[in-house]
Amino acid sequence: MAMIPCRPFGLIPATLTPMDKNFNVDYEQLEDYIRWLLSFDIGGLAVNVDTGEGPQLYEDEKVKVIRLVSEIVKGRVPIVAGLHSRNTREAIDSAGRYKEAGANGLLVFPHPAFIGYPSEDVIYEYHNAIAVNVDIQLILFNLQPALGGVEYTKEALRRLSEIGKVVAIKEASFDARKFVEIVRTLRVLPRKITLLTGNDNFIYESLILGAEGGLLGFGTIAVKEQVEMFDLVGRGRYEEARQIWDRILPLEEAIFAPPVRNYRARLKEALVMMGVLKTAYVRPPLMPISEEERERIRRILKNLKMI
Repeated sequence: MAMIPCRPFGLIPATLTPMDKNFNVDYEQLEDYIRWLLSFDIGGLAVNVDTGEGPQLYEDEKVKVIRLVSEIVKGRVPIVAGLHSRNTREAIDSAGRYKEAGANGLLVFPHPAFIGYPSEDVIYEYHNAIAVNVDIQLILFNLQPALGGVEYTKEALRRLSEIGKVVAIKEASFDARKFVEIVRTLRVLPRKITLLTGNDNFIYESLILGAEGGLLGFGTIAVKEQVEMFDLVGRGRYEEARQIWDRILPLEEAIFAPPVRNYRARLKEALVMMGVLKTAYVRPPLMPISEEERERIRRILKNLKMI
């Protein structure tokens, strides 16, 4: 079973889902784009997650995306599939289909039933039901409420760590203090849970503070730079890593500017400018960005010599 990530300080890009003008998944573009990502020394690929408009995709599209990516990857790196569901039974059914299609692990999105404290019981039972019924690695998802997520309590994390198939957590509170609290919580658990940063706004800092890898939307652009930055941190060469982060931070700030929901459209526009994608369509209700925003992104990419 391919571990997630496949090595310490591995970058797992959260992939986009290319669309055509009718907002259908463009599988031909997807194939080229995945091959481009695989040209870098990445630690895995995440599909059908928030960056890939996972919540906006139909179930058959998700399965087809996983199958296509699996055929291209051929086991070289682990594939993480986003799991969003309406209820526990659907979660179990989807988990089985995703595994059959080629997923090595699942990023388990928080369910709306998790909202409101105390919620440890419902959080534990949901994840445990998936683990009991499907033999696949699970990644917990501590996600900021602004993106429809739920932030887990120390008790919830302690209980979730008792589930043997839970191997990692993506921490995406976008809050450094909350991130550090989770680092401390994980350190005292009876078994190791790998901490993957999902905090696009302080990637370098989160690696210094305790993350051992990343599963990131920003990981799908400036990939070479981030792979190098992760590797440098892993080797204790912090100053060189910080210099890379300082250089690419203006791009991150442009991509994840308010409103955050537009980051997928911004990433697609940037990759079109770079010649990686042919189209920048996002599926409604997501909307395209303004010409003014496009120009801002274009200026930054030129400064970084990416176009």
